[in-house]
Amino acid sequence: MIKRLSEKGFDIIDFPRLVRLNPNIPWKTRGNGAICFKVGKRKGKKIKIGEINNKDIFCYSNFSEIENTSEIAKVVKDTINEFSWFEDDNTNSGFVLLKKQPNYKLYDKAVKDILSIDEIKSFLKDKKAVFKGYKNCRGLIGATCSIAWNPTKDRTYELIAYRKKDKWGSKRFVDDKSVKIMNESFPSTFDNFDYSNNHNRLVPSSPCPILFGIRGEKIDDLVDAKKMVISGEIDSWIIFESNQGTDEHLQRKKIVEVKSFESVILEGIVYGQPVTIKGGHVIFEIKDETGKIDCAAYEPTKEFRHIVRELIVGDMLVVYGGVREKPLTVNLEKIFVKNLEEKFVKVENPVCPKFGKHMKSKGENQGFKCVRCRTISDVPIIKKQDRMIKTGFYEVPICARRHLSKPLKRIYK
Repeated sequence: MIKRLSEKGFDIIDFPRLVRLNPNIPWKTRGNGAICFKVGKRKGKKIKIGEINNKDIFCYSNFSEIENTSEIAKVVKDTINEFSWFEDDNTNSGFVLLKKQPNYKLYDKAVKDILSIDEIKSFLKDKKAVFKGYKNCRGLIGATCSIAWNPTKDRTYELIAYRKKDKWGSKRFVDDKSVKIMNESFPSTFDNFDYSNNHNRLVPSSPCPILFGIRGEKIDDLVDAKKMVISGEIDSWIIFESNQGTDEHLQRKKIVEVKSFESVILEGIVYGQPVTIKGGHVIFEIKDETGKIDCAAYEPTKEFRHIVRELIVGDMLVVYGGVREKPLTVNLEKIFVKNLEEKFVKVENPVCPKFGKHMKSKGENQGFKCVRCRTISDVPIIKKQDRMIKTGFYEVPICARRHLSKPLKRIYK
């Protein structure tokens, strides 16, 4: 679309946007993201944002409006009809053209809660927008709310490199070693490579046109980082402004206020000891003054589960994560350990005060008894054990990170 609109004399204003919405929606697209860009007649400073077919692409800091949008709408429609994979059940595209940016509250609801198609259609008709929804029309929600996003609180950028059309659907080549070197060379980038799980995070798992994507905080660093990545041939690349890695999906709540499909920040005390269930998932319970809720470190979170298993009843935590519907459970993205309880372990059975011999157990949780004089005791000999974890933040590995989750690298920058 950008290429075709540029060829027709239209200019891109500000950076194109890649906006992620609520990651917990059961019927979401795979990444629950939408692309948005502003079109006008150029004014002001220009910034290079990419290359398409060896031609530099710029955006501009200011613009004059275009009155007749029919030509823009035609390019958009033709491009969607040509490239959308409508045979896939999950392809439910939609496009929206608006001259005025919607209120930020619309985006805020879409990233934290649920917006219905009827709500969006009603809004678009009221604003006399040019729009079209395909199949079940859910794409209209992302399209509208990506326009409503206002990156004043936080933002990141992603440089996305695309491969030639004849390579779509084939296996990609992106050299792991070069990605590691790039990662170490540019601290302003993040989520590049998961060393623990040998996972190259730059590379999508789907057979889509994307070759790789580098996320970061500095535009110039992203351009230089791209040059360090050894890969298959790059057909084009574009830098997107994004809400990825910002935690904008999270809401601080009390446990009693938690609803399905939200992403929440909860503070509470570990109430139920962590247990590992079938599938390798680790579950424990926290409580606050309003109620109790299960928290889960699922198998894909890999070594993060080792941290969770070290928690004991009484530890004070702040948990961050998305809420599944049934049973109501927080799918952990990260935790902050505020306070650790002292941990004591049994080292031996109590000693009979009369005969000086260790008592025998009467059975699980039934205490101890001297076999000679029948003296009983409920208190074994215990000692304090060092905790294997400390206070502070812990996060899931890069291979399990959601697009919106803010990595600790950005929190402690």
